[in-house]
Amino acid sequence: MTKPLLILASSSPQRLNLLKLIGVVPDRTIPADINETPLKKELPKDFVLRMSKEKALEVSKNHTNDFILSGDTIVAAGRRIIGKPKDRKNAGEILKFLSGRRHRVLSAITLIKPGNSQISKLITTRVKFAHITKNALEEYLDTNEWENKAGGYAIQGSASCFIPWINGSYTGTMGFPINEVNNLLLSSGWKKLND
Repeated sequence: MTKPLLILASSSPQRLNLLKLIGVVPDRTIPADINETPLKKELPKDFVLRMSKEKALEVSKNHTNDFILSGDTIVAAGRRIIGKPKDRKNAGEILKFLSGRRHRVLSAITLIKPGNSQISKLITTRVKFAHITKNALEEYLDTNEWENKAGGYAIQGSASCFIPWINGSYTGTMGFPINEVNNLLLSSGWKKLND
């Protein structure tokens, strides 16, 4: 019998780099092609969990005997889901909204095991933004770091100077809560198969 593969249902270089920190190198990466539009009145936590599950399920259709690992991360303020900026102007609007406020970074992970049993977890991190001056905002927007980032920022980038504190998972705000991912892989038996 062929040993099951570990497939990362993502094309994110950040998720691959985070997995490498714990010595995990997926056998394959297959991004899931799904509709990522929130449902009407869908709460942020329900949306991010649904996205994580749908990504894993989409990839598992053609890989029923493998381990499928997926994740999704969003920024939320109250019931509002703050997605990735469409352009520089939109990034500026998002960051002005976050300036001086607290918000949540919701990171969901899903693992589907061979035979299709699945488990999902949701990790919530609270993030405080300091007041962002107009000059600091323009300088940040010039870096283009906001591109393709939920909430228009990456905590590990130059936006870190806007963040006086977080309460939760640092790697979760980066897109993959690595402690929880590691525990999921251990409890699933995948790590044992590969030791």
